[in-house]
Amino acid sequence: MDLRHVTSINDLDNDEIEQVFALADRYLDKLKDADHPHRIGESTDVAKGAILASLFYEPSTRTRLSFEAAMIRLGGKAIGSADPATSSAAKGESLADTVRVASNYADVLVIRHPRDGAAKLAAEYADVPIINGGDGAHEHPTQTLCDLFTLRRENKQLKNLNVAVSGDLKGSRTIHSFVYALARFGANIMLMPAKGMELPAHVDWRLRHEYRCGPLPKDRYDNAAMDALYVTAKQPHQLSLMASPPEFERNVRVKKGVDVVYVTRFQKERWTEQGQDYPKVDAKFLKARKYREARVLHPLPRVGELDASLDRDKRAVYFQQAAYGVPIRMALIALMLDLDGRNKWKKFADGFEKSSHVLFDQPKDAGIECINGNCIVHDKLERDYAKSRFHLIEAETPRLRCFYCERDIDSFVIANRKTRHYDTNLTARQWPDQKHARDFVLFKDTQQAEHVGYAKRQQAGRKAKAR
Repeated sequence: MDLRHVTSINDLDNDEIEQVFALADRYLDKLKDADHPHRIGESTDVAKGAILASLFYEPSTRTRLSFEAAMIRLGGKAIGSADPATSSAAKGESLADTVRVASNYADVLVIRHPRDGAAKLAAEYADVPIINGGDGAHEHPTQTLCDLFTLRRENKQLKNLNVAVSGDLKGSRTIHSFVYALARFGANIMLMPAKGMELPAHVDWRLRHEYRCGPLPKDRYDNAAMDALYVTAKQPHQLSLMASPPEFERNVRVKKGVDVVYVTRFQKERWTEQGQDYPKVDAKFLKARKYREARVLHPLPRVGELDASLDRDKRAVYFQQAAYGVPIRMALIALMLDLDGRNKWKKFADGFEKSSHVLFDQPKDAGIECINGNCIVHDKLERDYAKSRFHLIEAETPRLRCFYCERDIDSFVIANRKTRHYDTNLTARQWPDQKHARDFVLFKDTQQAEHVGYAKRQQAGRKAKAR
């Protein structure tokens, strides 16, 4: 049986997320702190004998402590290293080797790593479930579960919720997981980035093409501070690709009020330059009429972008948001390990449905590489474990998606290893299926293909390959 891992928010479908919320609600109801109902104040013994190991290669307070607290509240034990300088990473041990060893010591591993896609690599080599506690600028799925849970408890429903997202939208892994989830649940996403820190192009593309979500024209909403406003098309959401972005009805118009302001800090660890003109949310900002009923969220820590004077404002819910990390992570651990013993949540234990996209394994030191310099495939310690792998995304214009960090490449050529010919414009019917993918190699351009001895296939001699 395949193991269940959560390396991306998209490893959980909407029904499963609702199951996590339902169990978290149950824990809060039965185990809450009598004086603080948003906190867990008592423990259970459903995880008696189980061990969680935290492998944190980046600083963390809330994520690490809340995971460890969650396992202890479930009746289990927590072990791990919070400082990479005191782990075998300081000796040059690869992540792949570390998780294979740690799998012998624990029942579930939580990984935080500075490289994008590190959690996906860990999942390839672990013998126990992996949970992504944040990998580079890629994703932070359990933070998004906390965020959605907070929104649901404060606003009752997510559909049509107006959520303004402010700050570093480019470098924040939290934001990337968050906007995907908001789109999936039908919220309206109001982008308010710091200058030069707009949503990355590949995240924008996925919102438009995979989540039936797209930006409204400026005349459909009235907010000068917004860079863009994304709304979900009226068709039911499906996590699948479309040939083109969704069309919106001409009369679509979003109400002016903002339900949520989600603030994130400047991700200084991912930038070489200093943040300039970084937006700050304070009492003056929230005086605007459109924010009158808005709840203010922040994944924390804050470093000046959220004024401390707001802590006493009834709209500030970021400390409750942090407290919800314990019941949410309790629920996720319990579901992944099937701790209730009744196999009620069998789908979690059985693993997530695998991608239907063709996966190409590149030969070592040949062909195209991931364009994301921070991807785990470029880590010198992981060279023997993280080879270049790409999913073929069959959109109107085919593109490649890195298996690990999910960064897209929209210009490439494909070559047949047997015939030693390359092609630049295959139709969808001519792309190889998974069975024949091993016969092909990918290059960034024609020059790279020709440099290693491939020649352009003549149009007249092309034969369509059956899928």
